[in-house]
Amino acid sequence: MRSNQLNFNRQIAEQLFAKAPTEQHPEPVKNLLTTETDNTADEQGSNKYRTIWISDIHLGTPGCQADALLHFLKHNESDTLYLVGDIIDGWQLRKGWFWPQNHNDVIQKVLRKARKGTQVVFIPGNHDEAARQFAGMTFGDIPIMENAVHVTADGKRLWVVHGDEFDQVVRYAKWLAYLGDTLYNFALTLNRMLNNIRIKLGYPYWSLSQFLKHQVKNAVNFILEFEHALIHEAKHRGYDGVVCGHIHKAEIKEVDGLLYCNDGDWVESLTALVEHPCGKLDIVHWPHRELPDRKQKALETAKAE
Repeated sequence: MRSNQLNFNRQIAEQLFAKAPTEQHPEPVKNLLTTETDNTADEQGSNKYRTIWISDIHLGTPGCQADALLHFLKHNESDTLYLVGDIIDGWQLRKGWFWPQNHNDVIQKVLRKARKGTQVVFIPGNHDEAARQFAGMTFGDIPIMENAVHVTADGKRLWVVHGDEFDQVVRYAKWLAYLGDTLYNFALTLNRMLNNIRIKLGYPYWSLSQFLKHQVKNAVNFILEFEHALIHEAKHRGYDGVVCGHIHKAEIKEVDGLLYCNDGDWVESLTALVEHPCGKLDIVHWPHRELPDRKQKALETAKAE
């Protein structure tokens, strides 16, 4: 059983980094500053940031908005790109293999950015925890780290971590976390069915799971406890703030005098955290959902004309 688990872990890591050769990091990177990058953008009109943080992509699941993420990655460049966990959903891939071409395209796009000079850093989460055994190693020019410290252009020291270590359910009742994940994916399936009807009726996208999160008191309390737990740890370590993912709720705010930043997800929110050259932080909402359908309709319209 142990041998099978290790083989599965290695298969996930190899898929994540396209079976790239590995090399041992001499020592964990403490501060990740900007690096020189190829100034040639993938497409004209691209936005250029100092840093981009994305997480909770959940490649390997039907809910992953891979085309929207590809569109974002093509139109947004940065000196540093942090992958803040749950990039590949190993929990769901254990149940059944789901890996369409656009999910592989996301991996290749990230690898291409790393080859062109972007400093890409991968911090595994609970859904891709198989990669944590490779912390301190580099796959395809991408170092894997348990957490990192990012120094902004205006001198703030931000602790970058996925955040599942501060989720009491994941930490102490993993069976309940698995159950919650199953229910969440069921809600996403219902959500897709509901939104297919809404789109036909001319209504915009609406998130059932986000609605439930904001309406259920226990869910709201969980989010608040999660934020305070991370801020408490960041303060204990002497940082000016924290950047995380995990709870799929993008936000920038001050908590107990420190900066709390969550970059959201690429299942429903379609958000990223970005740092401008001056050090200012923003949440970017990328509205390009279901791009292939729109492209197909545009092509059909063009042919008809």
